[in-house]
Amino acid sequence: MAKQLHASDDRLELLLFDLGGRQRFGINVLKVKEIIPCPSLTHLPQARAAVKGVAHLRGAPVTVIELARAIGRGQLQQQGECNGSIIITEFNRSMQGFLVNKVDRIVHCDWKKVLPPPVGTGFGSYITGVTDVDGDLVQILDVEKVIGEVIEPVEASGEVQLAEGERAQLQGRRVMVVDDSVVARHQTSHTLEPLGLECVMVRDGKEALEALKVLARDERLVDMVLSDIEMPEMDGYTLTREIRNDPALQHLYVLLHTSLNGAINTEKAQKAGANDVLTKFVPVDLAHAVARALCA
Repeated sequence: MAKQLHASDDRLELLLFDLGGRQRFGINVLKVKEIIPCPSLTHLPQARAAVKGVAHLRGAPVTVIELARAIGRGQLQQQGECNGSIIITEFNRSMQGFLVNKVDRIVHCDWKKVLPPPVGTGFGSYITGVTDVDGDLVQILDVEKVIGEVIEPVEASGEVQLAEGERAQLQGRRVMVVDDSVVARHQTSHTLEPLGLECVMVRDGKEALEALKVLARDERLVDMVLSDIEMPEMDGYTLTREIRNDPALQHLYVLLHTSLNGAINTEKAQKAGANDVLTKFVPVDLAHAVARALCA
C-alpha cells in the first residue's frame, strides 16, 4: 500500500533514505506525494542511463529515475527486475519517481541547522545542504539538478512577450536572485537578463540578507528580491520576515519562487510578508510576475 506523506508545520521535514550504502540522504517531505514499492516498469529504449523506465500510477505515466546512478554513485545492487522503493515527487509542476534502496523515516529539522556542503570535502555537486540526524550526516539532494540533467527540460518557445512600455521600465533594474540550486539560478538569469534586467546572484537567505544590508548602506539597493524557499541556514520565509523587520529593507518587493506546489506555500508566504509566490519553472510566468512587480 502506498504511504501518504504530509508536512505538519513550519519546520523542515526530511524524508530519509539510502542508496545502497551507509550514507543517508534526505528530501523535503513537501515535495513527496507518496512512496510505493517498485512496480513493473515500461523501459524506454533511447532514454538516458539513469532513467529506469516508466511506471503507471493510477493511469498516469511517471518517469522513474534511478537516483544512485543519476548522482554518480553507480547502479543499485538489486535482485530481480526492480526491488527497492520509489519516491513519487511533485514539484516544478510535474511528477517524477526516484528509485532508492530503502526509505528510512521522517525527521524534523531546524533550517538553521541545515548547512551548505563543506567546500573541498568531497561532497558532490548534487548536494544543496547537510544536517546532523542522531549523530549521522544527512545529505540533502538537489533534485532539481538531477531532473534537469536526466530529463530534457521543456524550453520556452521564442522570446518572452512583454508590452513595449513594460520592457522600457525593466531596463537596468536590479533583481536579487536567491537560490541554492545552480540550475535554478541559471534558469532564472537566462529568463530575466534578456529583458534588460541585472541579476544579483546569491546562494541562500543568510547570504542574501547580509548582501542586502551592505547594499542599503552603500545606497545601491536592488529593486526586488526573487527568492527560493528551501535553502540551508536561512529559508525564504525567514528571509522575507527579516526583510520586513528591517526599516531599510522593508519596502522591497519579495517574490518567492518555489518548486513546491500547493496552497500551503502561498499561505506561509503571505504570513511571512511576501508580495507574491510563484511555482517554478515557467519562464513566461516568471517574466510577467517580475514585470508586475517592477512596472506597477
